[in-house]
Amino acid sequence: MPKKAKSKAKPKAKLNIKKSKKGRRAAPPKRRKVAVSIPALEAAATKAADFAAKHEAAAAESKGAAEQRRSDADAARQEVTKLETAAKKAKRDAAKSAAAVKEANNRAAKLDALAKKARREATGREAAAERARLAAAEKARREAAQQAKREAAEKARLEAIERAKRKAAEKAERDAARKAEREAARQAKREAAEKAKIEAAERAQREAAEKAEREAARKVEREAAKEAKREAARIAKMAASEQAKREAAEKVGAEREAAERAEARPPNR
Repeated sequence: MPKKAKSKAKPKAKLNIKKSKKGRRAAPPKRRKVAVSIPALEAAATKAADFAAKHEAAAAESKGAAEQRRSDADAARQEVTKLETAAKKAKRDAAKSAAAVKEANNRAAKLDALAKKARREATGREAAAERARLAAAEKARREAAQQAKREAAEKARLEAIERAKRKAAEKAERDAARKAEREAARQAKREAAEKAKIEAAERAQREAAEKAEREAARKVEREAAKEAKREAARIAKMAASEQAKREAAEKVGAEREAAERAEARPPNR
C-alpha cells in the first residue's frame, strides 16, 4: 500500500513541475540589426505588428484548443480522483474478506494504472498545448522578423537602384558636358586651323605678289641696265668713231700740210 501511494504522489509532483515549467516564459531571442532608415523600420514594424496580430489570433485559437484540452485533462483528473476514491472504497470493502481483498487489489491496481495513464495523457496534452502555443508564437515572431527583413531588404534594394540611376544620370550628364566641351574645343581648333590656313594662303599670295612685283622690278631694272649699257656702248662707239674720224682728218690734214711744206721747200741744188 505505501508503494502505491508513493507512485501516486510522483505523477502529482510531475504535474506540478510541468505547471511550474509552463509558467516560465522563454527568453526573447536576440533581434538582428538591419541597416535601414527609421521610416522603413517603422513601416516594417507596423506590418510586422499586423502580421504578429494575425498569428496571435491563430495562437489564441490554439490557446483555446489548449484550454479545451486542459479542461479535458481536468475532467480526466476528476475521473481519476473518482477512480481513486472508488479504489479506496474497494480496498476498505476488500478488508472484510481475503477473496474480496484480492479482487479489490486487482481492481485497485487496474484503476491505479488507468489513473496513471490518464495523468500521463493529461500531462502530455498540456505539454503538447504549451508546445503548440510556444511554437505558434515563435513561428509568428520568425515570420514577422523575416517579413520585416524582406521589406527592409527590398527597400534597400530599391534605394540602391535609385542611387544607381541617379549616379548613371549624373555620369551621363557629365559625359555629355565633357563631350560638348571636346566638340567645342575641336570646333575651335578646326576654325583656328582653317583661319590659320586662310591667313597662310593670303600671306603666301601676298608674298607671291610681292615676289612677282620684286621680280618684275628687278627685270625692269635689268632691262633698263641693259638698255643703258647698250646706249652707253652706242654712245661710246659713236664717240670712238668721231674720234677716229677726227684723228683721221687730223692725220690727213697733217699729211697735207707736210706735202704742202714739202712742195713749198726749194729743191737742193
